[in-house]
Amino acid sequence: MEVPLGSPEGSEKCPQSPELVPSATGSTLCTSSRSESVWTSASRSKWDIYHKPVIVVSVGAAVFLFGTVITSLSCFLTHNKNVYKMSGPAFLSLGLMLLVCGLVWIPIIRKKQKQRQKSQFLQSLKSFFFNR
Repeated sequence: MEVPLGSPEGSEKCPQSPELVPSATGSTLCTSSRSESVWTSASRSKWDIYHKPVIVVSVGAAVFLFGTVITSLSCFLTHNKNVYKMSGPAFLSLGLMLLVCGLVWIPIIRKKQKQRQKSQFLQSLKSFFFNR
């Protein structure tokens, strides 16, 4: 498959093709590798931004607690002791992994939000000075 050569700003422009449908305003639909949230400037609520890592942290904590209960059952119950000894640490490790992944995800999102705000500010300054 042949890729047409373009300018370095090729990611910002979209070539016209027959598959693209023009809208009522005259602009064309363009598929891009960038997410839609980059193009929309509407602010989102904290829940919209952080709901995925909060869910991962919650599920991780629940699985970790479940693993703790299962592991402690192996100390108190005598029947099926081997099952508790094998499945308890598995739930402990899975819960801990999800908990840590969610807790690391939150600062990453914060850093991206700061970068996005800085980028939007620089873009507005650039357009202010160069579009005069």
